[in-house]
Amino acid sequence: NLPIALVFLPAGDIAKFVGEGNVDLGITGQDMIAEAEAQDKITEILELGFGKCRLCVQVPVKGGAASVEDLVGKRIATSFEGVSKNFFDEIDAKVAAANGTAGTAAEKKTELVFVSGSVEAACALGLADGIVDLVESGETMQAAGLHDIVTILSSQAVLLASKKPSHPDLVQTIAGRIKGVIAAQKYVYINYNVERKHLKEASIITPGRQAPTVSPLENPEWVAVSSMVLKNNVAQTMDDLEAIGARDILLFAIQNCRV
Repeated sequence: NLPIALVFLPAGDIAKFVGEGNVDLGITGQDMIAEAEAQDKITEILELGFGKCRLCVQVPVKGGAASVEDLVGKRIATSFEGVSKNFFDEIDAKVAAANGTAGTAAEKKTELVFVSGSVEAACALGLADGIVDLVESGETMQAAGLHDIVTILSSQAVLLASKKPSHPDLVQTIAGRIKGVIAAQKYVYINYNVERKHLKEASIITPGRQAPTVSPLENPEWVAVSSMVLKNNVAQTMDDLEAIGARDILLFAIQNCRV
C-alpha cells in the first residue's frame, strides 16, 4: 500500500545501484557491499539475520599453505576480486617489509585468478594454490579437500539505503516496517503472575525492551507481569520464572511490532 517499485537484480549489482542513488533501498549481503566498495556510499540500516556466511581464504588440507603469508607470490582463485586484491595487497606489503624486499625486484606479488563459479575446484584442477570463497556450513569446502586458514570478513543479508535517497520519508517508513517484522521474529510476549516480594527477581529474568509492564491483581500480594522476551531463550526464561514461584505463565506470538 505504498508507492514503491520492486526491482529484482543480481546480488552483486544491488550495492552499486543503491550507492549510486539509482535505487533508494536494497537487500543484499555485506560481502557484496564490500566487493562493490560501496561502504562509503550506502548506510546499513538493519542486519536481517539470514544468509550468514564467512569469506575465507581456503587451501588444500593435504600439502596446502600453513598460513596466509605462505600464499604470497602464489595463485589465488576467487570471484571476489576486489576484496581479495585489497586483502592480499596488505599481506604482500607486510611480507615484503619483513623480508626487506619492498620496492625491489625480489618483492613477490600474489596472483589473483578470476573464477565465476565452482571456485572450490580450482586447487584440485591445478589452477590455484588457494581460493577465496564463501563458507556457510563448510560442507562444500570439506568435500573439495579444503580448509580455511583465515576469515577476511563475516557477512549476512542487510537492508541498505542510499545516502542520498530520492524519497527519504518513504525510506524511513519502509525501514521502520521491516524493523518491526524482524523484531517480531526474534521476540515472544510473555505474561505471568508473581508475588510482589519476587517482582525484583522476575524483572531481572524478563526485563523487556524498556521495562516489564506490571499490573495489580485482586490479591494485593500478587501482580501480573507482561514483557517481550527473546524467542531463542524462552524455555529457560519460563524455567527461571517457575523457580521463583511465578504462576500462569503464558506465551503469545508477536505478528508485528515497533520497538
